[in-house]
Amino acid sequence: MHQKRSKWLTRFRSRGLRGAGAALAMMACLFAGGAQAADTGERHHARGQYDTVTATYAVVEGDDLIAISERFEIPVESLKALNKLTSDGIKVGDKLVLATADAPEVSSDVSEETRQSLSAPDSVETRIGTLEFKDGVPTDETASKVYDTLGFTRALNVYNNSFRGASALGLIKGFQSIGAGSGDIIIFEELMDASSLFLTGNADTVYYLGWVDLSKGPVVIVQPTDGLGAINDMWFSWVTDVGKPGPDRGLGGKYLIVGPDYDGLLPESGYFTAHSKTNKILYAMRAFIKDGKDPKPAVDNIKQNLKIYPYVPGSYGTPIAEALEGGIKLAGEPKIPEMKFINGSGVAFNTIPPSDYGFFEWINENVQNEPATSYDVELAGQLAAIGIVHGKEFKPDDRMKKILTDAAAVGQGTGRALQWQFADVHPDWARYERSQWSLMLWEGGALFETPPPAFEDGMFKPLPPTGARTLDSRTAFYYAYTLDSPAMIMQIPGVGSQYLIAFRDANGEVFDGAKTYKVTLPKDIPAAAFWSFTLYDNQTRSMLQTPQKYPRAGSQSYPSPAAEADEDGSTTVYFGPEQPDGIKRGNWIQSMPDKGWFAILRLYSPLEPFFTKEWRPSEIELVQ
Repeated sequence: MHQKRSKWLTRFRSRGLRGAGAALAMMACLFAGGAQAADTGERHHARGQYDTVTATYAVVEGDDLIAISERFEIPVESLKALNKLTSDGIKVGDKLVLATADAPEVSSDVSEETRQSLSAPDSVETRIGTLEFKDGVPTDETASKVYDTLGFTRALNVYNNSFRGASALGLIKGFQSIGAGSGDIIIFEELMDASSLFLTGNADTVYYLGWVDLSKGPVVIVQPTDGLGAINDMWFSWVTDVGKPGPDRGLGGKYLIVGPDYDGLLPESGYFTAHSKTNKILYAMRAFIKDGKDPKPAVDNIKQNLKIYPYVPGSYGTPIAEALEGGIKLAGEPKIPEMKFINGSGVAFNTIPPSDYGFFEWINENVQNEPATSYDVELAGQLAAIGIVHGKEFKPDDRMKKILTDAAAVGQGTGRALQWQFADVHPDWARYERSQWSLMLWEGGALFETPPPAFEDGMFKPLPPTGARTLDSRTAFYYAYTLDSPAMIMQIPGVGSQYLIAFRDANGEVFDGAKTYKVTLPKDIPAAAFWSFTLYDNQTRSMLQTPQKYPRAGSQSYPSPAAEADEDGSTTVYFGPEQPDGIKRGNWIQSMPDKGWFAILRLYSPLEPFFTKEWRPSEIELVQ
C-alpha cells in the first residue's frame, strides 16, 4: 500500500538540500517555542505583508500555501493546522497565523542558571584546597595549585601505566649485575630460591632467562625441547610464546627475532619469526624437572641445545632459487658462538624497580634506550608531561622532584591496594563467590582488554572486544608479577598454567607471619603436570626468606619433600613459623613472625575441573 505524498513533501524533495535546510530551520524554531516565523524574504510568489507584531501574513494575488511555506520555512501541514484549514485553498486578503499566540517570547540571552554552570566562581573549595578566580581569571596561587596537581596526576599515571617498563629494565639490570650480557643465560640449576629478588618467582621449575640486543640485526634463538615461556619487549608487551604454548609446541625449533629498525632480507622459511618494537628483548623460559625430583636432565638439555646468535641474511631459510633473481647474496651459516651460562641458584641480586623518585630515573633510562614508537602515544604524552622525552635530557627541578616523589609513593600505594583491597573496587576478580582466591587476569586477559576466550571441542571462541583497557588489572599485575603471555590465562585443559592468589584468610584478615594457617585441596587436584604453593614477602613481592630457603610445598619432591595426601585423598598444607606437631615436612611452609606474606597456588597443565570450578580449594584458615 502506497501513501500519497503531500505537495509540500514532493516539492521539498525536489528542491534537495535547500528544502532540507528550510525544514531543519523550521523544526528548530518550533521546538524552541519561537513566537516569530523565520521570514526569508519575498519570493516570486508570497509577496504579501508579514506583521511581526501579530505574526500574521496577508495573502495577495498569486499566493499559495507552498510558496508561503517556503518563504517562512513552515511545512504546509503546519500552516493548515495553525489556521484550521481543511484544504489547500486560500484567497486574497486572508490573514494566516504563522505562530501560536501563546508561544513564549524567544530570549535574546541564555539563562542565568546556564551562565552560572559554566562560569568560574570567585572561590571554590576542592580536594587540592581553595581555588580563587577574579572574573574567571585564576589567581597565581590557584594556577600554581592546578599545575602541581596536573604534574602529580600525570606522574601517577606514568607510575601506574609504565611500571612494566621499569620492571623489564630491572630484569636486565639484575642480569647484568651478575655478569650476563646480551645472549647470555642465567639458569637456576638448583631452582630459584629466596636469595634473589624476583617478582613472584617460583621454586618448582628450572628458570633460564636472558636478554638480547637486536639493534645490530635479527637474532636466532635455537630453542630446546620441553620449554615453557615467552619473549617480551622492554614494555612487557608480548612478542611470542616459546616452547609448549608457542609454535614449536615443546618440540624445539629456531626462532628469528627481528628488531624495530631492521629493513633487510628475511628468510622465506625455516624459522618461527617474530618482531619486537624495542631494541632489547627478554627471553624468559622454564623447564619442568624430571619426575618432580631431579632438575639435572632439564638443565643438561638446556645447556647442550640452547643457542643464541646473529642471523646472517641469505643463509639458512633462503632458497637458492630465490637468489637466482639477483637480489640476494647467498651466505653460509654463521659461526655459532659458545654460550655463556650463569648459575643463578643461591645468588643474591635484585630485579625489582624502586618505588621512590628513582623509579622515574629508571623509566627515563628505558625511554632513552628504546624507539619513541615502542610505546603508545598516550603513554608518551604522559611521560612528556613530566619531562621524559626520547632524545632529551630529563632535568626535573626541585619542585618537580618533590611531585614525582609523592606520585611514586601514591603509585606504590595503588599497586598494593589493588592486591590486598582488590574486592573494594573489583569484587569480580575473586575466582569464587565469597572467596579470597583471586586473579586479576580474568577481567581483561593477558592483553588487558577482553576476557580470555572459551575453549570448546578443540576451538577457541573469542569474546567480543570491549575496546577498553582494564587499567587496574594491568596496574595490579605488573606491580607484583612479570612478563606477559596469553598462556598465563588460556582456558585449555592440559596446557600452560593457572594461578590462584590469596592475600587474606577466610575471615578477611591479612596473614600474620607469627600465626599458623592451613588450606585444604580436595582430592583429584586438577594439575596434570604438578601443583605447588609458594609464599611471598608482602614488601618485596619475592619469595619469603626463611630458614627453609625454598618457601614452597607441592606435588614434587624437589627441592623439598612432596606434600602427602590424607586418607580421603585431600591434601592439607600448613603455613606458620613452626612445623605443627604431627604434620609432615612436605605439608608445611615456614613463615617468619616479623613478616607478612601472601600465597600463590599454581596448577601446571590444569585440568577441566579447575575451569568449570567443580574443583575448588578451601580458604586459607587460621589455626586456633
